[in-house]
Formats: sequence, C-alpha cells, structure tokens
Amino acid sequence: MAETSGTDAAPKKVVMVTGGTGLVGCGIKEFVESDAEAKEKEEYIFLSSKDGDIRNMEETKLIFEKYKPTHVIHLAARVGGLFSNLKYKVEFFRENILINDNVMECCRIYKVEKLVSCLSTCIFPDKTTYPIDETMVHNGPPHVSNEGYAYAKRMIDVLNRCYKEEYGCNFTSVIPTNIYGKGDNFSIDNGHVLPGLIHKCYKAKQAGEDLHVWGTGSPLRQFIYNVDLGALMIWTMRNYHEVDPIILSVGEEDEVSIADAAKMIASAMDFEGNVVFDTDKSDGQFKKTACNDLLKQKNPDFKFTPMKEGLKQACEWFCENYETARK
Repeated sequence: MAETSGTDAAPKKVVMVTGGTGLVGCGIKEFVESDAEAKEKEEYIFLSSKDGDIRNMEETKLIFEKYKPTHVIHLAARVGGLFSNLKYKVEFFRENILINDNVMECCRIYKVEKLVSCLSTCIFPDKTTYPIDETMVHNGPPHVSNEGYAYAKRMIDVLNRCYKEEYGCNFTSVIPTNIYGKGDNFSIDNGHVLPGLIHKCYKAKQAGEDLHVWGTGSPLRQFIYNVDLGALMIWTMRNYHEVDPIILSVGEEDEVSIADAAKMIASAMDFEGNVVFDTDKSDGQFKKTACNDLLKQKNPDFKFTPMKEGLKQACEWFCENYETARK
C-alpha cells in the first residue's frame, strides 16, 4: 500500500515509470527529487529491464501487482538509430506493439487513475506542412525509414481514445521534440545528433584533432533538455486531462541549426580545434518544426532551460561519467 504523510492524509500517488532509467526517466527523476509536491504527495518507481520483460503480458501483470501504481508514465520502447530502424522494421513494430498493449491493458485491469505515454515527432506524416501540430498525427504515412516504429507509436494515440470511449480510462500522450541531457546514449554511430557530437568533441579534444560534423550543418531542430521534459511530463500527469496528445517543445523561434548546436558543444567542452562540416555526408530532413501553442496555452508560465546552459550541464556530466556513460 502507498504511504501516507499523516493520520488523516490521503494516500500518496504511486507513480510507476516504465523505461525509467533512460534519458527521459533520468530527467523525471532529477525533477521530482527537488519538487515539493512530489516529495509530499507522490512516490516514484523507476522501472528498468531488470524488473521484468514488459513484452510479456504475464511479467507485466506481475510488475503491476507488485507495485500497485495509481499513475503510470510509459517511456519504455524499443528504440534505435536510422540504420537500425531501416533494417528491423518488423521487430520495431512488433516489440513496441507488445510493450504498449501490455502496459495499456494492465493500466485498465489494475484501474490506474492516469496513464501518460511518450510518443515521438517521427510519428507525423513525412509529407506535411510546417509547423506541425497535434491535429496532424494521422494525416498521412510517416517517413518510410522508420514506419515500423512510427506506426506502433501512433497506435498509442488511437488506443487512448478507444480506452476512453469504451472503459472511461484517463489515458493521454505527449510528443516531445529532440531530447538531450545527462544520462543520454552518447553513441557516435547509433545515438542522436547532440550526444553523438558531444562524444565526438570529447574524442577530438583528447586527440588534438578537428571536430567533424556530418553534413552542412544547416538543418534546423528544436531541442528540449531532459529535466525540462521531466517537469512537463509530471505537469501533464497532474494537470492535463485531455485524451488528445500534447506537443512538449520549445517554440519555433527557438529552433537552432546543427551548425550552431555543434559550436555550442565545442564552447561547452572548451574545445579549441576547428569545427569542420563534412558536406559530402547527407543532411537528412531540413526541418521538422513543431508548434507548441497548445502547451503555451495550457502552461503559459513554464520556463525552458536555455540551450547553452543545458548543453553545458550535459557535457560536464559526460566528461565526469565518461567510463560508465552509455556510448
């Protein structure tokens, strides 16, 4: 049973976070450790793969029976880089469908009060207009490179509505833009752009070499610091009660080029070499601009961490934890 904070106090919410040891889970954990409401009214359980295989329904039920969550933040997924998504489309679809189906059905079976699932901007149509917003998720097929993963994620939004209509479940989802921060996967080959550049900059500095950035550096992206995303996911759990997804992102005006991001990283790492753009490499999609008007309407006072500050913290964390960081 959940603890109480006094004789007549209401029981604490028991918030179970699937995939709780990844980048977003680390952001949530850092936020709630300093948040007064979380300390007083909530108990957090951060699951890892060691707690059970949530691709398996029986193991998922055992987890729910053990922890008895009142609220679930669902982050767990099979994820990978571009080449992995291209090669294993069936596995990305099937494993994520199993994970999502098991978690959502257990939330219904065990009467979880609120489920917040994490989606991705890759679920949006490949051919679209910008900025993209929450109403455009199903307006066309996603990019063919990650269609297995993207369609599995889209089904969360579909099932949120189905569960609400049939069972009255309070399920919703969030769509973050590009996430970075402490606890990331800093793989140069399979990680995302910022952690990969942080690792490359670290190695270039150690070797006294130039920092090589793939492409021209011109593509634009919106980046959100993982602790900011953690705070916004907890806000969503507490205060956002619509079934429709909500985009969690900095504004369109805060888009930065990959070139500027690389230079911020070089500055944060005190890197004194040259930043070289390998223009024979592909740039990928030029922009994926997302609209955060709904977030600004619902949570107008939220202040995002400036990107230079967030990158400085991420770079310092990586250098201090180089031996044990995922890379």
